[in-house]
Amino acid sequence: MSSLRYHLGVAHLVIGPLLRHVDGFTATVWVETSASCTVTVVAGEERVSERTFTVHGHHYAVVDVPVREAVPYQVELDGVGVWPEEGMERSVVRPVRRLEKVVFGSCRTSVPHDAAHLVSHGVDTLRAYGHGMTVDDQLPDLLLMLGDQVYADEPSAEMVGYIRERRGNAAPVDEIADFEEYAELYRQAWTDPEIRWVLSTVPTAMIFDDHDLRDDWNTSQPWREQMAKLAWWRRRVVAGLGAYWVYQHLGNLTPAERAVDEVYGKIREAADGAEILDAFAERADADPTTSRWSYARDYGGIRLIMLDTRCARHLVPGERSVLDATEWAWLEQQVAGDYDMLLVGSSVPVLLPAGIHHVEAWNEALADGAWGKRVARWSERVRQAVDLEHWAAFRRSFERLCTLLAGTGKTVLLLSGDVHYSYVAKVKGAPLYQLVCSPIRNPLSRTLRLANIIAQFGVATLVGGLIARTARLPKPPFKWRITNGPWFSNALATLTFPTDGVPEARWYSPTTAADPPELTEISRVPLPGRPA
Repeated sequence: MSSLRYHLGVAHLVIGPLLRHVDGFTATVWVETSASCTVTVVAGEERVSERTFTVHGHHYAVVDVPVREAVPYQVELDGVGVWPEEGMERSVVRPVRRLEKVVFGSCRTSVPHDAAHLVSHGVDTLRAYGHGMTVDDQLPDLLLMLGDQVYADEPSAEMVGYIRERRGNAAPVDEIADFEEYAELYRQAWTDPEIRWVLSTVPTAMIFDDHDLRDDWNTSQPWREQMAKLAWWRRRVVAGLGAYWVYQHLGNLTPAERAVDEVYGKIREAADGAEILDAFAERADADPTTSRWSYARDYGGIRLIMLDTRCARHLVPGERSVLDATEWAWLEQQVAGDYDMLLVGSSVPVLLPAGIHHVEAWNEALADGAWGKRVARWSERVRQAVDLEHWAAFRRSFERLCTLLAGTGKTVLLLSGDVHYSYVAKVKGAPLYQLVCSPIRNPLSRTLRLANIIAQFGVATLVGGLIARTARLPKPPFKWRITNGPWFSNALATLTFPTDGVPEARWYSPTTAADPPELTEISRVPLPGRPA
């Protein structure tokens, strides 16, 4: 949109449109605009308008459009067409009644696509995916973004420049400080043309991980106590959760859920809902039982459960749990429902390489005092230094979750990211699989690649098991092994559930030689039969 229109005060799109929750009847379109205005989405014969709401001086709208068939859609602001932009592939909405194709991944840094960053960060897999896709292809029914959609603690050089121009070297130095900077962080992450088009035409479901706020977020009670001593942390966590609510969480909700959401209702009625949102975010951090970021969706015979494995943690030493009591009760209700196959999105993997699993469980025991207070302090420093914070580092939660999921008698696919490599793991004697795809764009160092490869050999598993027993830890109730991988390249994964044929998972990585970038299949793994 031209700068002339901006200066004339005519609203334009800042971010979006993003196609968010879609079911068999309704599609949700999310936008951020430059000024307060009426947002209209035109899809076929349907024309639906919503007035923007305002938070911290930024303007947003969430528009729910009836959808019966696949049709192109347009976006208007105060009656002026702003989407699709000239020369851009048209965007479509279509009903999603059952899942035939799901794309998932995590950990995407938003850095330029020049030669220097291609060397340091590799090709952006999501951007490559957008280059190769058109609306005439079999579009995915769902894109699952499993954490670290933005890096608040490791911003790009462009973002650092914005921060320094705005507030110099004030703390936190070269990190996100407040809602205004989060808004710019999301703008930089989601406005690359190819990324923007993908997000406009593929339904998305999202959940946060630590870097959406800060590395090691809620890894332990000592970590929270250390962060609380920093003068800038309260503002950061309030801004991070508030921005997540606006940019990610609202679009995860169904129209019915949003209609009864008290925070959303109050913010829509306010001239600027900043105080309302900040109070909600502060309360959500202080007492996770006051809010729920997890959610569940049914698509035919497949149930999707997206778990909050960060904010909902219970961190009292000796009682540590990935999910607090309220969240566990909710999960048990969802697992007990009527479905044929279960997809569980957990930003952090449940089934790690066995050697790493044993070390994380051992570290937790030591940090809880199994070898005394002095070792406990050392173990806590190790936990934070090398990110020992997955389900294995909450041993009782790991056992409880695996027992719960295996007890369903259904095929369960655990979908995760976080670790910056991809692999498949399988539980022995139960249809429980771990599928990991990470990163979209943030490759692991060579040293850590080697460490993770070593952790998968039998000797590492044996040594890890011996170490765990020195803390008198019981053996895990299940055995599992890595059946495919690891793959360390930037990647996206797909799940396909054909009506006839074998379901499968595939991992794709971009080639660096092609311009525009192309995706190459790096692995294909058959899965159990599709649900009825």
